[in-house]
Amino acid sequence: MIGNGQLEVRAGLVSHLARLWRYGLVLSGRRDVAEDLVQATCVRALERSRQFAVGSRLDRWLFSILRSIWLNEVRSRRIRQGGGLVDAETALVFEGAKEIETNILARQVLRHVQMLPQAQRETVFLTYVEGLTYRDTSEVLEVPIGTVMSRLAAARETLSKLDPAPEDISAPQSQSR
Repeated sequence: MIGNGQLEVRAGLVSHLARLWRYGLVLSGRRDVAEDLVQATCVRALERSRQFAVGSRLDRWLFSILRSIWLNEVRSRRIRQGGGLVDAETALVFEGAKEIETNILARQVLRHVQMLPQAQRETVFLTYVEGLTYRDTSEVLEVPIGTVMSRLAAARETLSKLDPAPEDISAPQSQSR
């Protein structure tokens, strides 16, 4: 017999795939690894769906599973540093002239965020991109809420000191005749 937790996991899993992939990409920096992480997360979530507490946040539970798989993989391989980060330009999709300016700014922000230390980058992603609360982020990362707040403050401080690259934000100049 299938329990309510199992039904909720099966029903909600598909709607979280894109978010899981983005989180896998933030952790690994590689598209293929992100896809593998999502697949492993789905398998583990389905295998352990009886452990899911009905009424709790499925996204938080799935993020925790994905992070656990990632940490286990990192520990087992011991070294996974600098393994081909995805260039922000290739990760963004340009759809029309109106969105080009937004995408230029997004590329710039992504480049700066990618320069943050892993712990800050992961905290920024979960809180600002995925919209998790500080409490939810602290539970996914298994750190105190104060650590989440500290990491976010440090990330904001670092990002505020970075100057935008002038070539990325060049405004069209009027030509005088």
